[in-house]
Amino acid sequence: MVHMNSRIHNLVERARRLAPAEQAALLSALHDMVAPPDPAWEAAWVNESLDRLAAYGRRELEAVDSDEAMAQLRKKHGLE
Repeated sequence: MVHMNSRIHNLVERARRLAPAEQAALLSALHDMVAPPDPAWEAAWVNESLDRLAAYGRRELEAVDSDEAMAQLRKKHGLE
């Protein structure tokens, strides 16, 4: 484990006492501090998502159950 000074150690200990949803919110906020979101990328992803949803609605795109997709990926990469 990386050496932590006492301030960081205290923060981590306080974070451990948070509810899981609060820990997730904290993690997200910390991530945004070190890797700020890129508005252009986020806008592009929103457009891509909407395009995929519309294609699915037009029956131009097939959907696969997430459990099935993960099983296929595990098999493809030799993880089963």
